[in-house]
Amino acid sequence: MDTRLTGISRRRLLQAMGLAAGAAWSPLGAWANPSRRKLGVALVGLGGYSSGLLAPALGLTRHCRLAGIVTGSPHKVDEWQRRYDIPDANVYDYDGLHRIADNPDIDVIYIVTPNHLHKPLALLGARAGKHVWCEKPMAMDAAEGEAMVAACRDNRVRLSIGYRMRHEPNTRRFMAMATERPFGAIRTLQAQAGFDGFRDGGNDAWRLDAARGGGAMYDMGVYALNGARGCTGLEPLSVSATRHTTRPELFRGVDETMKFRLEFPQGIVADCATSFGENMNRLRVDCERGWYEMSPFQAYDGNVGKASDGTVFKATLGRQPRMQAEQMDQDALAILNGTPLRAPGEEGVRDLRVLDAIFASARDGGATTAVRPG
Repeated sequence: MDTRLTGISRRRLLQAMGLAAGAAWSPLGAWANPSRRKLGVALVGLGGYSSGLLAPALGLTRHCRLAGIVTGSPHKVDEWQRRYDIPDANVYDYDGLHRIADNPDIDVIYIVTPNHLHKPLALLGARAGKHVWCEKPMAMDAAEGEAMVAACRDNRVRLSIGYRMRHEPNTRRFMAMATERPFGAIRTLQAQAGFDGFRDGGNDAWRLDAARGGGAMYDMGVYALNGARGCTGLEPLSVSATRHTTRPELFRGVDETMKFRLEFPQGIVADCATSFGENMNRLRVDCERGWYEMSPFQAYDGNVGKASDGTVFKATLGRQPRMQAEQMDQDALAILNGTPLRAPGEEGVRDLRVLDAIFASARDGGATTAVRPG
């Protein structure tokens, strides 16, 4: 711990020296250096999402770049260094992540690990003076998420959650209609997100482990939950949820399928579902004078929709990993310009408060459970 604090203090001293020399410091903690065009990003966790989508997407971005890696799998390091020209000084393991405080080449850590590691890694990154991007769900529960928000605030760094759909144009259009109400008042909503893919766990075995944040609700259910919240523009007051499995030998202690109902203000009800045993990918909003829907609504590309008046919502971002590139570019611009994030840590905490209530309801046999207000 002493070593970590020493490294952090050194970096703070260097920052203060920079300020004395006239370097600009934004109120939100980002260096506003006009000569620096791209933020250096270190991917924390080198699983399938990092290797297959985030690393290639960083090569498409205009405002950030892949600068480093953090991994608990030493055998992956050589390949990543060769492929992305990553110097030895920008390679870390989890135990040595605190040393990133002394590395000016890295501005952001992007946490792409099993869910139980999100909070401890985010706290290390924040204390090292690095901005934190974190995959969803941001933590195991709301208390952990709130601790992450506080740590980033106290260390004057930005915290963004990897809600890629909040950067997808059709999703953003649907969210705007929550306020515009082109078909009158919203009555009901349906959101389902799931896939039939698990047979034995394989490389994704952690998604079957409750202690590491496994289960369909954490992984896919967040899409349905965040979509329902975003498309109503409201926070649910209460939830009821039921959990079930058709393969208890595989899903021990985690949910294979979760069905949940969200009760919002204004009498709006959202019926949602998520699953690791059934393909589902649809978001529909029914209003007093019409409806609009997307299917698929949370794919990596090709999210398309339609409305009752004949409007067609075409896919616009292009093939994967364009969505991830857009997400990271927008987050980078928010840091560089000191502007609001589209999915800040507080947004992740709002989902976690609902998740806490969903899990409590499921444990109680589907009883209506109040969502803790923020």
